[in-house]
Amino acid sequence: MKQYDVIVVGGGHAGIEASIAAAQMGVSVALITMEKEGIGRLSCNPAIGGSAKGHLVHEIDVLGGVMGQIADLSGIQFRTLHKSKGPAVWAGRCQSDRKLYSEEAVKFVENTPNLEIIEDIATDILTENNKVVGISTQKGNEYKCKAIVISAGTFLNGVMYTGLTPSIGGRYGEEAAVGITESLVKLGFETARLKTGTPPRLLTESINFDVLEEQPGDEDAKPFSFRTDTSNFPFLPQKSCYLLYTNEESHKELEVGFSFSPMFTGLIDGAGPRYCPSIEDKIVRFSDKPKHQLFLEPEGLDSDQMYLNGFSSSLPADVQLRAMKKIRGLEDVVMVRPGYAVEYDFFPPYQVDLTLETKKVKGLYLAGQVNGTSGYEEAAGQGIVAGINAAAKILGMPEFVLKRTDAYIGVLIDDLVNKSTNEPYRMFTSRAEHRLLLRQDNSKERLMKFGRRYGLISEEEFKEFQDDMKTLRGLISFFNEKKVKPKEVNDLLIRKGSSPLENSETLAKLSKRPEIKVTELVSELNLELDKEVKDEILEKVEIELKYEGYIKKQRELVEKMNKHEEIPIPLDFDYLSVNTISMEAREKLNKIKPRTLGQASRISGVSPSDISVLLVYLKH
Repeated sequence: MKQYDVIVVGGGHAGIEASIAAAQMGVSVALITMEKEGIGRLSCNPAIGGSAKGHLVHEIDVLGGVMGQIADLSGIQFRTLHKSKGPAVWAGRCQSDRKLYSEEAVKFVENTPNLEIIEDIATDILTENNKVVGISTQKGNEYKCKAIVISAGTFLNGVMYTGLTPSIGGRYGEEAAVGITESLVKLGFETARLKTGTPPRLLTESINFDVLEEQPGDEDAKPFSFRTDTSNFPFLPQKSCYLLYTNEESHKELEVGFSFSPMFTGLIDGAGPRYCPSIEDKIVRFSDKPKHQLFLEPEGLDSDQMYLNGFSSSLPADVQLRAMKKIRGLEDVVMVRPGYAVEYDFFPPYQVDLTLETKKVKGLYLAGQVNGTSGYEEAAGQGIVAGINAAAKILGMPEFVLKRTDAYIGVLIDDLVNKSTNEPYRMFTSRAEHRLLLRQDNSKERLMKFGRRYGLISEEEFKEFQDDMKTLRGLISFFNEKKVKPKEVNDLLIRKGSSPLENSETLAKLSKRPEIKVTELVSELNLELDKEVKDEILEKVEIELKYEGYIKKQRELVEKMNKHEEIPIPLDFDYLSVNTISMEAREKLNKIKPRTLGQASRISGVSPSDISVLLVYLKH
């Protein structure tokens, strides 16, 4: 019987990050997946990033993950969203070549030392004394191990629907994974069902693009990964997406098929994603809206198909096609493949700790959609945390836990564990209380130390980061000290519609003006900086100076919040015996077993007065 340190089940985005992170830390890893070519397959829309999701990709990258690099290598359109708003919500988004993304993902996995791919289906978790010892597979093999990461996505007992006829599978053309759920239920785990959907694929040449609104990428495209060579980026030809809308006629066609909807007739019990609902769900929930926004997205450079993003559906194929033909630009459209829904098993995430190790079975980690999340980026963020922790435990290293104030990944996992979920969880910037501190541009400052600590960031990469931070601090000091005379800068101020100076002023105060950019000041004043400074560092200088007051206030709030975060609660604390805490709070605290008073305060149903009582008990 072959033995590995860590076995990862599932080759999606969580499985990729978990297996590569653990292997790079020096432990032996097996990645069990149905087929090697399916690793990293973009099963819904072929895009990485977006609002808040772009933050997750940057965080994964500076921890040493690979999603950003794969996206950069396969991207056929790059955009920074919300650029007209504040830097807290700026978010990178990449349209990927679906085929190339998977090919690059396979290369990353194959080229990682200590990592072996096994094409099989895991069917049973083997345990002794509530601790994992191995796994058995559909092909009749058994593998011993010290830790297991389950990242099976939508494949656990997956059932696909287009109309009322179900078919077994976790993704189009791929079978479901049967056995893991049943194995975990025997071990005492609770399971439930969720639903997700995918949009139809359309023949590109059948679309009338002349009447559609084109959405090209950014001319100054920015990569996700700090490791990407920007000298010839982007690497691939860039393609446009297109904007279009449903209308009342298309809504009427969809309504005709409601009696054949597996969702409305009760065939699908699982809750679907609230913030990315199916098109039939949209027109019911938002019946007052005469139209809904859709996007046509290219599947790849060599593909003759496009995705109709925003039109996920499980209605019969003929209903989908009739409705699409009522949309401007799609009058003569040819549907290559209809949209479909997938219903699958997940495990309510109160059953995992902040490390993503399960509370019932030691050495067993859950990551990705099996924890109730929706999206590639949310899955990958969990995957790298689970992979690091699985390897760290084996190596005797400290566990890896990110706080809400550290990262969006920290917010994601904290929400899952403390609030659990009964619908697919999606990350938004609004979920982070201190989002001005959790920007894309400062991901390195927040998280690269962790990547270095666990050996996922090299000494050379970390040294370059430290040099950049030294340059940043020096520039901020220079801008705070350097004064300029009115005659030196007034021409620029007048050109930019900003009031001219009457007296000398520091560069820092000038930088706070909304209409003035740091790069413009540097150019206008012919400032001789110590060395050639990267554009990204000048952008950081501008953000730090412009938003200095807001950033300072958020840091003060974080310091207050962290006082509770640093008060530990013993894992064996007997909440049920504390009669002065409400019964609801006692039950939920006992169920979740929070690590700190701060975590306890974020559990739904635990009131501030309950926390005050807990604090008194902990002091004694």
